[in-house]
Amino acid sequence: MGYELTVTDSISPEEEKAVEAPLVAYNLETFGQSGKRDLSILLRDADGKVEGGLIGYTARGWLYVRLLFIPENARGEGLGPRLLTLAEEEARRRGCIGAYLDTMNPKARRSYLACGYTVIGEHGPLAGGMSITWLSKRFAKEGDGDDR
Repeated sequence: MGYELTVTDSISPEEEKAVEAPLVAYNLETFGQSGKRDLSILLRDADGKVEGGLIGYTARGWLYVRLLFIPENARGEGLGPRLLTLAEEEARRRGCIGAYLDTMNPKARRSYLACGYTVIGEHGPLAGGMSITWLSKRFAKEGDGDDR
């Protein structure tokens, strides 16, 4: 069977579904249900306006932190570690054994390391000279003490 390969910078929702649906079906058949659940913690100002927060999900026993943003005027107040702690606590309630995330920001990387995350991979330099770092943190079992 011959195929035509098309390079494009945009696809329709139907075209995306044509790629995604069979992959999801394969993964379900091969690996079973993931139990994916969204998890968001919003950072609101005094007027209730969302100015930052953490967005991620839990699946297959792990928390993935997809986005974490603290507005510049609130940095240095410990909000990043507080967001991570809340997300990790909820992930534990959901039965997760750990968390993972990625960053290109050297300051964020230092903060994640200080919160107990360890580097599991790096790639770079990317355009602009920065690198991307993947980090993870395995949660302690009940009674084991600190997360490592």
